[in-house]
Amino acid sequence: MKPDYQNWMPVWMVRLAGGAAAVCLAASALLGAWNSAAGCVLLFCAAAAVCAGGWMICMRRTFSYHGKRQLSKHIIETVATHVTLPDGGVGLDVGCGSGALTIACAKRNPNATFVGVDPWGDKYPTFSRSLCEQNARAENASNVTFVEGDATALAFPDETFDAVVSNYVYHNIPSKDRQAILLETLRVLKKGGTFAIHDIFSKSKYGDMRSFIRKLRDMGYESVELIDTTGGRVITKWEAVWMGLSGSALLVGKK
Repeated sequence: MKPDYQNWMPVWMVRLAGGAAAVCLAASALLGAWNSAAGCVLLFCAAAAVCAGGWMICMRRTFSYHGKRQLSKHIIETVATHVTLPDGGVGLDVGCGSGALTIACAKRNPNATFVGVDPWGDKYPTFSRSLCEQNARAENASNVTFVEGDATALAFPDETFDAVVSNYVYHNIPSKDRQAILLETLRVLKKGGTFAIHDIFSKSKYGDMRSFIRKLRDMGYESVELIDTTGGRVITKWEAVWMGLSGSALLVGKK
């Protein structure tokens, strides 16, 4: 049995774009594409849907675990390299999705355990707790557990985990203060624990991250660093531009 980590670009979105293009083309043909304003608008909408669908297909191919680029796998493995737990330690993956990062961290730390938490639900219907558990069995990762939860209000006491990780999660959460979500994740990290959080840390999504890093240092964090992942070692600058991943970086450090 092989793991199935799905794809960060869901196939239903590609099909939705294709369906929208087909509907708009059919409607514009009925109205007479060039003989009415409505027909012209529908034709333009069809072209836009085709372009969006093409972009999504390229995204799926780039992210695919089975394709040539395998960008998702590369990103997951890069984040996991920043996590080393003591024997008997416990780590947390916030927004675990299909369990890829949880399992990667657990395999790198066989004498520790990892917990993956995610709300799953309708937004990403191809991800589920059962899929995570299936992937853990496929990877022979017995040192993982998966629970339902909310990244903005984690159901764990302060200083529960020896490490916390996350990958491309918080920018998807509607919020005026994503730095507060970061603090909620770091709340459950033990003193002396490490963190590795990968996301799109652009100013429009997170505000002033330099100020946030200074805040963590003032709070007593031993080390904090923001590592750009779009320089070619993980994601190329061109990929960051056309895939909408500009601003991607790893927030790493020790509490």
